[in-house]
Amino acid sequence: MISSKAGTDKTKKKMRSPSKQSLKQKFKCKEDEHLLPNFRNKKPIDQRNSFTSQTNDYSNLKLKNKKSASNQNSFKSQKDDHFHTTHTNKMEFRKKEKVVKYATKLTARSEILLPEEVGFLKAGKGESTADITQVEIKSSVDITSATKQFDLSMQFGPYAINYLRNGRKMLIGGRMGHVAAFDWVTKELTCEMNVMESVHDVAWMHNETLFAIAQKNWTYIYDNQGIEVHCIKKLNNVLKMEYLPYHFLLATTNDSGTLSWLDVSIGKMVQRTHTHLGRLDVLCQNPSNAVLCCGHSKGTVSMWTPNFVSPVIKMLCHRQPVRSVAVDQTGRYMATSSVDSSLKIWDLRTYNCLQSYKLASGASNLTFSQRGLLAVSLGNIVEVYQDICTKTVQEPYLKHFVGNSISGLKFCPYEDVLGVGHARGMCSMLVPGAGEPNFDALEANPFQTKSQRTEAEVKSLLEKIQPELITLDPFELGEVNRQAVLEKFEEKTKYMFVKPPKVDLKPRKNAKTVNKFRIKQRLQQERQKKHSIVANETKQTLVRNTITPRKPESKPSVLDRFKTKTTKK
Repeated sequence: MISSKAGTDKTKKKMRSPSKQSLKQKFKCKEDEHLLPNFRNKKPIDQRNSFTSQTNDYSNLKLKNKKSASNQNSFKSQKDDHFHTTHTNKMEFRKKEKVVKYATKLTARSEILLPEEVGFLKAGKGESTADITQVEIKSSVDITSATKQFDLSMQFGPYAINYLRNGRKMLIGGRMGHVAAFDWVTKELTCEMNVMESVHDVAWMHNETLFAIAQKNWTYIYDNQGIEVHCIKKLNNVLKMEYLPYHFLLATTNDSGTLSWLDVSIGKMVQRTHTHLGRLDVLCQNPSNAVLCCGHSKGTVSMWTPNFVSPVIKMLCHRQPVRSVAVDQTGRYMATSSVDSSLKIWDLRTYNCLQSYKLASGASNLTFSQRGLLAVSLGNIVEVYQDICTKTVQEPYLKHFVGNSISGLKFCPYEDVLGVGHARGMCSMLVPGAGEPNFDALEANPFQTKSQRTEAEVKSLLEKIQPELITLDPFELGEVNRQAVLEKFEEKTKYMFVKPPKVDLKPRKNAKTVNKFRIKQRLQQERQKKHSIVANETKQTLVRNTITPRKPESKPSVLDRFKTKTTKK
């Protein structure tokens, strides 16, 4: 098709060329006729005068012919310029078409990059998804998904559980000292041991090579082979732990009401705060701003950062003690449960209660999934609620009977799986629509190799956020503190515009009026000179601070002759 278009354009150009030549010839003839001298209207004169007039007319004719030739050349140049502009416009239009086509290709490719979609259970008329059991879900899914639903019966419970950030590894810790780390997809055991002490909580570090265990007296850090790496005696009698991955901080609470932040990358205790609010056994983190939320026995929930000794926010959520707190992935909603069987959903932007529910019993554990599902443990029953934050829900999305008292709940990242720790072991239940189907390989890659893991570790250490930047509103970091800047500027400039102080002269009783005036004038001038000197000094310092300093010129040395000389172009 391109060759046919080019052929038609060439034929058009050939057809148009004779018409252009005829127009030019006509134009030349018309111009020549116009430029010819008019001899008919001349009056009879003598021969000498006629000869001079003819020569003058001939010279004028030459000048007019030259002007006509210059006009023709200008006409040609204008015509060529017009042709050049139309040609460039066509080229620009073609470039724009190429850009549009490239954009459409990119959009098509971006659709291919995120092929997975979230799927939920949908019940028919007169049916409910809460009546669907795990056996029915397991029998209706494929083989690989069916293997993700399993039960482990163990004797050292109750168990605390934790998943790695990429959702590949699982860590369990029994109250009677049993600790195990394994790949829950392939069921390959990484390490297993018995620490011979009571275990209160477990937590993964930045990758699967390290994990922390809150034991009876102190907190220990082990590697993936079960070898003890560190014993942190400053973190004593720990009940709950939370790891902040972007700050490399291990946050812990103990039975004496102490909240601690430990920097794992350098082994430094960042902050240790005594809350004076009693035993701290309810702890969770806000994933959007790394603020810790603690539940207390007086029905309050306090939010803490390592930069303040007092809580940043303190909310009265219930009239009875708080049993569990959870914050969703977006950081907008918070769920709290109490001993009085109440469940409340809070908006963390306005700190108002959005929803309030009455459960069958007090919820001991709460956790949010990546897609906003809320899992609630009621004794030995697990209930999962869908869209509980945005609208009122009448019944649960899924319901599962465990058979033992539940001690821990965690959703697996990037999987439709909920891990449940109980008194006789742990179980994994399928929850369709719980996990994020598309993962970012640069953020958390479940299929990363050893080299990718080391690169990710180095990158995360280089991009580590300092604990001083943990704030309630993370968008404040990108804004300018106008009030502080204005206060500093006013402090620097206010002395420049202040009038010199007046002199209060108390002369003697017998002093004359002329002497009084002269003494007062002299003192006023001295005060004014001192004030002007100080004002000039402040003005010069302001100017020096605003002007960028010049780079100091390097002194010539003996070794300069060995340097390559730069040639000026």
